[in-house]
Amino acid sequence: MDNRQNSTNINWYPGHMAKTRKQIEEDLKLIDIVIEILDARIPISSRNPEIVKLTKNKKKIILLNKSDLADENTNKKWKEVFSKEAPTLLTDANSGKGIEKITKKVNELMKDEIERQYARGRIKKTIRIMILGIPNVGKSSLINRISKKSKLEVANRPGVTKSKQWIRIENNQELLDTPGVLWPKFESQEVALNLAFTGTIKDDILEITEIAYELLKILYNKYRVNLAERYKITNDDFTQIENSSNKIYSLMQLIAKKRGALVAGGNIDDEKISKIILDDFRNCKLGKISLEEP
Repeated sequence: MDNRQNSTNINWYPGHMAKTRKQIEEDLKLIDIVIEILDARIPISSRNPEIVKLTKNKKKIILLNKSDLADENTNKKWKEVFSKEAPTLLTDANSGKGIEKITKKVNELMKDEIERQYARGRIKKTIRIMILGIPNVGKSSLINRISKKSKLEVANRPGVTKSKQWIRIENNQELLDTPGVLWPKFESQEVALNLAFTGTIKDDILEITEIAYELLKILYNKYRVNLAERYKITNDDFTQIENSSNKIYSLMQLIAKKRGALVAGGNIDDEKISKIILDDFRNCKLGKISLEEP
């Protein structure tokens, strides 16, 4: 492991994804507004280019979800960037942050259309909304919050939402939930890794030690203070790491020793420490971290 190169190659496109894409294309004919949900930590990597293409002619609201897990200053920068394309909100479906703004923003976007319908004698127009995003970005949690229900199965793993369903919410709005959709080919190694870091791509089809190693590389370069606080790493420790032949694996070894991730003979349990590092990142135990910046 200490002589590793950046060889991680992720290629994943389950057969049901193609079917889902076709269904979305058909359902869009019924839709007034699309809500596109992105992961605030990786807004570019978590954006399905197929969704962007399919919804280019639709009214849209963009949600930077899981914003409570991301760096606050970076969130503000991303909001400014995406607001040039469509109204953009910072949300966190688990805590409920920003959720109350969504239905208001929908009414704002549909105001002119509703007035036109009213002039034609249609007093109550049902606004139909489609929720779109890749797996594990927080769609089901969001729907539970916005509809004040908990009928959808929600879990912190990809692929839980199995089929589409309409959900009536306050006022005259209906939500159409859809399964998360990935795309056939990732544009870059960086995108694939970011999806792996956040758990969008299932751990059981990856080499978990490779993923943790690549994540640690980013954290070492950009969030060293977070690592120091979480794992009680001293300045002397960092000096030793800097002088080692493989800084990242030396760091991983140090964290493993501090967390007791060892096997017989005092050797490092690579898989165990890899799971610890990934879990700490995904559960915000390493602090608020953004893996992409504008």
